[in-house]
Amino acid sequence: MSRSNIVLWAKDALTKGQKINVVDDQFRSPTLAEDLAAGCILIADKGAEGIYNLAGPETFSILELVYKVADFWKLDKSLITPSGSTTLNQPAKRPPYTGLIIDKAKKELGYDPKRFEDALKVLDEQLKK
Repeated sequence: MSRSNIVLWAKDALTKGQKINVVDDQFRSPTLAEDLAAGCILIADKGAEGIYNLAGPETFSILELVYKVADFWKLDKSLITPSGSTTLNQPAKRPPYTGLIIDKAKKELGYDPKRFEDALKVLDEQLKK
């Protein structure tokens, strides 16, 4: 938990009652770190070769993702302002879509990442410790 990500950033800001601008034109496949690690172990255990995409099974706009974070922790969604990526001063240009197709990993490795809502439950338990 020493490094932030979209989920932790949004939860922290909304918990503090801070207004946040969130891009609505960029899409991501949120991935639980434990699922990524499990996928890497599957690759190693099976001696798999080639390229395997490992990511969460769903793709959302960052805005949708942040709304789901707010809903999960029952935070005030009125603090969230949708914004186009061109209005933000992001230090690095971001691609609009970074979702991955994980069909090969699911079929060949048995990779089975958690849906976003279930991943939030895992994260919530970790934060309580």
